[in-house]
Amino acid sequence: MTEVRASGDPSPSLGTEPAEEPHGAGVGSRLNWLRAGVLGANDGIVSTAGVVVGFASATSDKGAIVLAGIAALSAGAMSMATGEYVSVSTQRDSERALIELETRELREDPEGELEELTRIYEAKGMRRELAAEVARELTAHDALGAHAEAELGIDPDDLTNPWHAAGASMLAFVVGAVLPLLTITFSPASTRILVTVVSVAAALVLTGWVSARLGRSPVPRAVLRNVGGGLLAMGVTYAIGDLVGVHLG
Repeated sequence: MTEVRASGDPSPSLGTEPAEEPHGAGVGSRLNWLRAGVLGANDGIVSTAGVVVGFASATSDKGAIVLAGIAALSAGAMSMATGEYVSVSTQRDSERALIELETRELREDPEGELEELTRIYEAKGMRRELAAEVARELTAHDALGAHAEAELGIDPDDLTNPWHAAGASMLAFVVGAVLPLLTITFSPASTRILVTVVSVAAALVLTGWVSARLGRSPVPRAVLRNVGGGLLAMGVTYAIGDLVGVHLG
């Protein structure tokens, strides 16, 4: 049996799957972590670049610019880590509370929970007899896991670790922030702003491309949106820095 591709060429398809179509909860979790890493790096690039460009437009003092960049990197990294830790901890607490409730319901009313699971599979399109059989088999194998997945969309054995999330977000932010900081530090005074803007735009093209590929969305739109947002942020901080510098000068 053959499958006709979009190009019209037949190719064997029995027992094969598309190479770029990942399946499984583990793959989905890894993709989510990658997306979070890309977003964290993107945030580090834009926020730190905005600060150093703003300071560079206000003063030519390289020490002040570098100090502002280090402060932006440190504060941003800690903010990302703290925010992610609080967010994931809150989500984890909610998931644990739901799991505890489900555990109690399974203990106090196993028949009612079995009927609830059967109806869930019925709603997905299974025949009543098949849904009941599946519910019984899964309940016998792992009652809590089956009910938590079907009713709550939670894997009791794979709750997100807030410390891991905080560390990953912090690291991603630092990696992104290092680029504009190093660029503006080691570029000549006469071209430091231009070089920083160009390097940041190139980095945003890369993060936009990666995020689009991970999300399977149109690449040009993601890149334009990413670069446009970054340039706008740097433009605003440059204007503010220039205005403040004129008045202070």
